[in-house]
Amino acid sequence: MPSAPSTLFSPALDDAIAQFSDASGYLAVASIGLPPRAAVTALKADLDSWFAAARDPQGYDAIIENTRGHYARLVGIAPDRVAAGSQTSAMTSVLAAGVPAGAEVLCIEGDFTSIVFPFLQRDDIRVRYAPLAALAESITDETWLVSFSLVQSSSGAVADVAAIREAAARHDAFTFCDFTQAAGVLPVDATLFDATACHAYKWLCSPRGVAFLTLSERFQAELRPIQAGWYAGDDVWQSCYAPEMHLAPNARQFDVSPAWQAWVGAEQSLALFAGLDIAEVWAYASGLGDQLCDALGVPRQHQAIMTWADPSGDDLQRLTAAGIRASGRAGRLRASFHLWNTEADVAAVVGALRR
Repeated sequence: MPSAPSTLFSPALDDAIAQFSDASGYLAVASIGLPPRAAVTALKADLDSWFAAARDPQGYDAIIENTRGHYARLVGIAPDRVAAGSQTSAMTSVLAAGVPAGAEVLCIEGDFTSIVFPFLQRDDIRVRYAPLAALAESITDETWLVSFSLVQSSSGAVADVAAIREAAARHDAFTFCDFTQAAGVLPVDATLFDATACHAYKWLCSPRGVAFLTLSERFQAELRPIQAGWYAGDDVWQSCYAPEMHLAPNARQFDVSPAWQAWVGAEQSLALFAGLDIAEVWAYASGLGDQLCDALGVPRQHQAIMTWADPSGDDLQRLTAAGIRASGRAGRLRASFHLWNTEADVAAVVGALRR
């Protein structure tokens, strides 16, 4: 069990920290999160039940709905506004299909491709880019949709939501925000945007294959559930066969059939994070990031993903040789902190670089 930094935290956060194994030197949550103990226990039990022929598909329904509810609570939106998915790019593709011909989609230069590439597949719309710092001022009356990550994968930089929303409202543009590098570590509010997406395998510490799409009623009216299948039905188990189609009237009509075992683990992970004060998690993680900035003599970034230029990859190699797991993206070294990290990880990075 990792020990907390030398600061007092709430009992809930202390209990959450205790859910993780000793992962000293693991600073790669921005690549893949680690599961809490409750998720591992649930997954093992489910695999044993499956092996013993004691599982059936309907038995997963409550797990899916519980997990949807936990996520809705975490992002501050009603559960019927949350669609269950498996991949961010697949959910973005639904949005891309709804962009009117000739319309403009504004994206961030260097943003993660899962929320950019689906729009590029439309040769009848215009995709324009702006730097993160200039995104709000780049919105015009021609912009139909602004697509951006709340936290940039390559740098950890946090978007200025207030400025982006104000500019989008002034120009009557829709907003689509990706929470994948934010939910679980940074407080988020899905009601601020027309659409949000999140894959839960990073900061939400879930198995890969569990993702969420939220939609405002206003924006849902612009879209078609082009991935509709049996799980998008108003009554799932009465939607297995054609020709009748009765889709759910809310965001559930954008559900895709779940990878059951992944959701078994996600139910436990999402319950853990939905029960936390995420502002406290952000103080914990970004505080460690700032401690590393101080130790390396660079300006504080106030981010859970602390990065610096490493175009040759030499610093990453030094950390790897010292048994520290970090990552390199776009010519920068990326050290990301979460609940299992401590001040000892900061000291280990500094020691490895100075050797």
